[in-house]
Amino acid sequence: MTDPADLTWFVCHTRPRCEKKFAALMAAERFEHYLALVTSVRRYRQQTKRFTKPLFPGYVFAQVPAEKKARIYQQDLLARAIPVTDVPAFLRQLADVKAIVASGFELSLLPLLAKGRRVKVTGGPLHGLEGYVDDPKNPAGIVISVDVLQQGLLVRVPVENLEALP
Repeated sequence: MTDPADLTWFVCHTRPRCEKKFAALMAAERFEHYLALVTSVRRYRQQTKRFTKPLFPGYVFAQVPAEKKARIYQQDLLARAIPVTDVPAFLRQLADVKAIVASGFELSLLPLLAKGRRVKVTGGPLHGLEGYVDDPKNPAGIVISVDVLQQGLLVRVPVENLEALP
């Protein structure tokens, strides 16, 4: 039996489209892990397809014994493993995610945006523009700077079309 103190939680960043394979590897190794999956529906011309996809594309959470960490890299499915530093907070958030996924409610992944955060528009007619978040509590849009005039333009952009920049 492994001592719980020797177990480390990792946020495992997988290679593209390898989340399910990596989760299967974790199950085969008998490592505790969690891959949040949601049902997606795609409508094509005359048919509807249902399939499961990762809620967090590219990520699987895994608890691995320190002496067996090398085993998570054995099938070249993993880009990197990031150790979790605040385990109690992580476990609370993981329990929240599990409850939300199990609820069956419709959900979507959105960037966590703070006032003044630099963002890039990823879709629509303003694709590629960069600006600043105006007010995340009342998302009126983003501010696009026009530096030469010392002015800003407030533009309404759906939050799902925004990507946070570093």
